[in-house]
Formats: sequence, structure tokens, C-alpha cells
Amino acid sequence: MSKKEKNTSALNEKQGVEQPATLSKTAAEKLKNQRKKKQSVDELVNGIINGDKTALSRAITMIESTAQKHQQQAKALIKHCLPYANNAVRIGITGVPGVGKSTFIEQFGISLTQSGKKVAVLAVDPSSSVSKGSILGDKTRMESLVKDANAFIRPSSSGDSLGGVARKTREAIILCEAAGYTHIIIETVGVGQSETVVHSMTDFFLLLKLAGAGDELQGIKRGIIEMADAIVINKADGENVKAAKLAKTEFNRALHLYPPKTNGWTAKTLTCSALNNNGITEVSRMISDFISEMKKAGHFQKKRIEQHKFWLLQTVESRLKSDFYNNTTIKKELKFQLEKIEANETTPFEAADVLLEML
Repeated sequence: MSKKEKNTSALNEKQGVEQPATLSKTAAEKLKNQRKKKQSVDELVNGIINGDKTALSRAITMIESTAQKHQQQAKALIKHCLPYANNAVRIGITGVPGVGKSTFIEQFGISLTQSGKKVAVLAVDPSSSVSKGSILGDKTRMESLVKDANAFIRPSSSGDSLGGVARKTREAIILCEAAGYTHIIIETVGVGQSETVVHSMTDFFLLLKLAGAGDELQGIKRGIIEMADAIVINKADGENVKAAKLAKTEFNRALHLYPPKTNGWTAKTLTCSALNNNGITEVSRMISDFISEMKKAGHFQKKRIEQHKFWLLQTVESRLKSDFYNNTTIKKELKFQLEKIEANETTPFEAADVLLEML
């Protein structure tokens, strides 16, 4: 091959980018070692308490890990951070895909940080049932909030959790509260059959709705509506303003059909345009009034106790499920029973009995 052909060939190997002269080999090696260095639990706890976002991110990664060594460290981490937690307002936000949850949360978060609050957003992305992966694009969608020094955004994969809540969201809440965040926002994948999980871990439950999408009919159904402390009709802008006002009226009528909440709060219905930043201040004020009213009446602390009880039961269920499927004997028998089902030699119910009896 000639010299000319060598230079024009697609297979021609070019010289790589050289290390810049401004970065010495010693500095490069030091930087490499810093990246490899694993922080101890005590270092992570100190970093979290001092508001270090990097330490907080690493700690959440640790509690989300399924590795046995990380689970032990995660327990110690939660134990040390717990005394600094439980001082934030926990807000759950849900709604169908496309309702504008990310845009709303960004504007709502900015309104809180501008008033001197610190906001942590635990955004849960849907996982693929095929590849098990997630896009985790909330930081891209909330590009203004992610730059805010008083905000922290953590996207997590929903995995196989019901209600669109990441497996370790509860522990992440504790870590964020220990880091000094005054408002914890939990964004769910979307409205499903198990949104009670979100409701059980928050102080205020907000349901986002769309006008003119048939959602008004959902107001006469039980379920997600009766759990909501407020319904916000989003995208009330342009030609959709009239439809949003009509939807607000319909939802208000529907809410009167439900029995009053045990805490005495009457669910509110508001309209807003997250895109144009209209109505966000009213939503923020409503949540603030709700928290003040609940604390004054003693319902806030009562709800927190109920949250902790629910967390206990959920943790036991999760631990039992994990121990069951990670048991070596169970794994072998499960494979055998699946083969028997495939060969039509047993039923799923008989196979389940065999596996459960092995415990």
C-alpha cells in the first residue's frame, strides 16, 4: 500500500490525543486514585450532614445496590443519618404520562428555592420489562432546576416496584432529609393500581390532571382521586384555558361525592400552566397551608407514625421476598418446578406449595 493510500484509508490508525502539558503525570495519577477511592460510611455520613451532593449521590447509589457488602454498609448509613432526618415536607406528585410532571416539578422546585427552601427531587423512571433499563432523563428535562445550588435531583429506576416507586425511595428520603433538604418531592412513573405506595410515604399527595383528555370522567371513580390532597389541572394555557376551568368545576363536583378525610382537610382543585409558570405560587401556598393546618391539629405527626408503620411492613415483605429468591436450595427447586410446569406435570399452585413448604 502506498503512502498516499495509507493516509486516505478508512482503516488508517491515527495518533491518539496526547495528555495536555498543563496536567502533570503526578496530578493525573492523583486524580485517577481519587476517582477509585471508596468513601467509608463515616465519611459519607459527614459529607451528607454537611450538604455534600456528591456524598449524597454516592450514598443513594450504595443503598440501591443489591450487593451484600453494600447492604450492610447501607444499614449503618441509614442508622447514622436517621437522627438528622424527619424534618422535611414530603410531597408525592403523580399523574398520567404526558401530563407535564417534570415541567411542573421544575417550576415548583424553583419557586421553593427562590423562597429560601432546599429541594430534593427523587424522580422515578419506568424500567423496560425487556432490557430492564431506564432512560433516567429527568436531569435533562429539569435543566434549570438541576443548576440550582439549593436543589438536588436523583433519577432512579422503578425496577419491579409497584406504584412506580423505586425500591429504596424511603431510604433515599432519609438521606436527603439528613442533608438538610426542607422539601422532598417524589415523582412517580404514572398513575397505576398501586399508587397507595406513594401516598403512604408522603405528607401531601398531589395529582396532576389534563383537561380535555377524558380525565374528568375519572372524578366519579374511587381510587386515586380520593387519596389526593389536591388536584391540579396542568397545561391551562392558550386555547386550553377554558377547558381547564371546566375540568376544575367537574373535579370539584366529584370531590363532594367522597366522604370527608379523617384529618378534616377538603381536597382542593387548582389550575396551572407549568410551561408559562402560572398558578405555581398558588399551589405552593396551598401546600404550605395544608402542612400548617395538619401540624396545628396534630394530624401531621400522626401521619408520620402511620408512614413508619407502613414502611416496617413493606420492609419485612421486601426482605422475605429477597431472602426467598436468593436461597440456594429454593433456586434449585424453583428451576425444577418450572420445568415440571412446562412439561405439564404439576400446577403453579402445587409448585408454589412445595416451594413455600421448604421455608
